[in-house]
Amino acid sequence: MEAIGGYFELELHKGEEYHKDAISLNTARNCFEYILLARNYKKVYIPYYTCEVMLQPLEKHHISYEFYSINELLEPIGITKLLPEEAFLYTNYFGLKQSCVEKLVTIYGTQLIVDNAQAFFASRIDGIDTFYSPRKFLGVSDGGYLYTDCCLNRDITYHYSYMRMQHLLQRIDEGAEQGYISFRYNDDALDYIPISKMSRLTCNILCGIDYEHIKKKRIDNFNILHEALLKNNLLNIDSLDLFECPMVYPYYVDDKTLRKKLIDNRIYIATYWPNVLKWCSEDMLEYELTNNIIALPIDQRYGREEMDYIIKLLA
Repeated sequence: MEAIGGYFELELHKGEEYHKDAISLNTARNCFEYILLARNYKKVYIPYYTCEVMLQPLEKHHISYEFYSINELLEPIGITKLLPEEAFLYTNYFGLKQSCVEKLVTIYGTQLIVDNAQAFFASRIDGIDTFYSPRKFLGVSDGGYLYTDCCLNRDITYHYSYMRMQHLLQRIDEGAEQGYISFRYNDDALDYIPISKMSRLTCNILCGIDYEHIKKKRIDNFNILHEALLKNNLLNIDSLDLFECPMVYPYYVDDKTLRKKLIDNRIYIATYWPNVLKWCSEDMLEYELTNNIIALPIDQRYGREEMDYIIKLLA
């Protein structure tokens, strides 16, 4: 029985998680590691255009990997012939590439691993190993969701995350700039941590969220930006009915001044991904995407006023 009486904890709404049927782990990269170990893969094909943390479990367990390139539609170039103990990892970029995921399932079947870190609301496909990262969409410090029918035969203990909450609390009290150092510290602290169950704190926060509201706000904001920026956007975005809910609005434009202009006006945009500039030569598309895609925020904290402000700055 839990303790009765004494001081209070945070008052959190007791609902249910969006991915309530998934395996709840401490990070998305550890979901990937779980798959690698449970399936006993010997080699994985991964995109050049991805976050460097995806290499951590591969290098940790001395699993061979090979990079592949994508085209201007953010889809793999060609078809890779897989051996029985090999897998093909694909990123559902910005939450916009569900149609490509479905196409790749017909090619690679259960040897496909879907990285839905940028596609929290995308539906998983039965029988396909798939993982998600809630902190890319929601105010939590860690956590990952995994769908797989393969069980890793080891004891997994609970993760603790209370010590990583500072940036989330500090942003409320002091603002985004003051909490940024703590945010970076938390990000770095997740490197190479062992596979654990999602912390009770993170789980409780994720049980108290109005997911349908968040999904609607993101889609509405995406549509506002898309209507205004479509003509200048070099990225060919799939029809809006082909994906569930985007992470950001990826604005691909050959204007090196825009990123600084936005940041100078306190519109903070992530670069996906700086490590790609080290992995790729300047003549590769992935290098160009990293330099020129501006990931405009569309999340649930904002509405028409903020979207119009962004549009005005980009004009």
